[in-house]
Order: sequence, then C-alpha cells, then structure tokens
Amino acid sequence: MRSFASDNNSGVHPQVMEALNEANNNHALGYGDDRWTEEATAKLREAFTPDCEPLFVFNGTGSNVVALQLITRSYNSIFCAETAHIYADECGAPVRMTGCQIRPIATPDGKLTPELIRPYLHGFGDHHHSQPGAIYLSQCTELGTIYTPTELKAITALAHQYGMRVHMDGARIANACAALRLSLKELTVDCGIDILSFGGTKNGLMMGECVVVFDPSLKEEARFIRKQSAQLASKMRYLSCQFTAYLTDELWLKNATHANAMAYRLYDALKGLPGVRFTQKVESNQLFLTMPRPQIDYLLQSYFFYFWNEEADEIRLVTSFDTTQEDIDAFIALFTA
Repeated sequence: MRSFASDNNSGVHPQVMEALNEANNNHALGYGDDRWTEEATAKLREAFTPDCEPLFVFNGTGSNVVALQLITRSYNSIFCAETAHIYADECGAPVRMTGCQIRPIATPDGKLTPELIRPYLHGFGDHHHSQPGAIYLSQCTELGTIYTPTELKAITALAHQYGMRVHMDGARIANACAALRLSLKELTVDCGIDILSFGGTKNGLMMGECVVVFDPSLKEEARFIRKQSAQLASKMRYLSCQFTAYLTDELWLKNATHANAMAYRLYDALKGLPGVRFTQKVESNQLFLTMPRPQIDYLLQSYFFYFWNEEADEIRLVTSFDTTQEDIDAFIALFTA
C-alpha cells in the first residue's frame, strides 16, 4: 500500500543504502572511532560551521532529549507551541529526562513569535517558580509551516536577551531549506540557534539523527549527556555513514525539493475539488485539509493517512522523497471516481 501518512513510512534512498553496505565491510572501532564517523563529522562541519559538535544518535526523540538536557536544568521551564513534538508526541520523554516543566503556547499555525512568548517570561530569580530556560522550535512545524530567518532571529534575540537558549527540532529542516532556498547554515547558525536536532530519517535515511551543538559552552558536557541518555551507538559507523551520503552532492536538498514538489502537485490537484478546504498554508511536504467524512473513509480503503482532528474531519497528507507523480495521480483519480 502506498501511503501519504508520514515521510517516516518512506523507504531508504539507494545512495544511503549503498553507504550502509560499504560500511558493512570488515571490522571497525566502535563508539565513533572510525573513518565513517570522522568523514560524516567533517561533512556536517562543512555544512554548518567548522566549530560545531555533531553527536550521532538513534532517533528523533533521543536527539531532542539530549539537546534539551544540554541546555536546561531540572528547575527550568521549556516553552514550545502546543502542537510541538516534545509536548504532544514523545510520551513525556522530555519531561522525564530533563525534569523541566514544559509550557505549551497556543498558536494558529504552529509557529511561536516573540509576542506569544513574552507573557510567559516572568518569575526570573523567584525560587518559587520554574525558571524560563529554553525555547523549542520545530522547523518545519508540526503544521507544515516554516519559520523564515527574520522570524527565527527575532525569537533567538529575545531568548538570548533573557539568558535562555533555543533548540531547533530539525526533523524536516531539509524541507524548510528547500522551500526557502537557503542553506542549512543560513537557517540555523546564522539565525542564532544554539543547538539543533538534525533529522534525516524522514528524508531518505534508514535511521539515526544528529544533535549539532553550536553554543561552545555546551560542548564539554555533550558526550556525557548522550551516553547517559542511552543514545551512544557502539557500531556508530552505521549511523554516521548515512550522513556522509546524505550531505554528498546535496542529496538532502534534492530529496526535500522533490517531496515539496509532490506536495504542491497534490495541493494543486485537491484545492479545487468539492468539499475540500485547506486548514494551513502548504509550505513544505505536509498538507492539512478537511473533506466530507464519507470521502475520507473511501480513500482510507486504498491509502493510509492520519486524522489530525477527527471531530472536524481534518486529515494530514505527507509526501516523501520517493513519492511519485503516479502516486498523486492515482490518489486524485480515486478521489474523483
């Protein structure tokens, strides 16, 4: 069954699979003391900044909890959109691992702004209250929307003014870069982001993510936090070699550009159909829309996708690097049958 449920459902890009096969050759030192990890680290420093510290981890939740532990203490609070992955989809792992209070903020489109954050910035120095410590941003957001550099700089400037740090969950950052035609550096380092969860699983990798530390003051503790969080892989080369392939000849960007293009194609085909109403701007590879429930039930017989708000008949459709034009055409043909 072809799926529009999630880019997590897509396969592994052939070049990534080739890199895995090549790494699966003979023996190599464990825990990152291998040539594949050295090469991937160099690639990441080339893409972001020479003095960043990349830490390869197993998965997205792992990358988020490692990053958040690095920038907070248990008496801190973490601000995020109420739709944020760390608040809605990680089974309380960030709270358990950091000990922090998470303060969700209502947003119309999944994006925080300084105006939305400011009312929460109080209680500094009062030992009765959790101390504001971090802001968590998703890029792209869980609603498919994208922060521009101007928006990011406004948030990081506010955070740094109050001695706070900013963590970007970049599970789909490639899609944001593709949409804005910006480099990874321009959408992170240049915007004042302190630490990044750099995702690839949704964009052609088999598994694994990377915590990229930009703030120099965080580097000393980073490896200890990763180990204590059970995110240090013994056979590290199978994680790191994927990132080398991912960052070679801009495979990450090509994959994301294709996924976005397929989303726009799907949007163009759906937007004029009877009963279809889009609930969010289509800016990346995620579409949010409502349609009559009988139509949804009919489509679910052939395609798997998720409800976003079942009471409102709102669904989410997600395209991937391996979504084809034939996938789109077949879906629309079924819709209009």
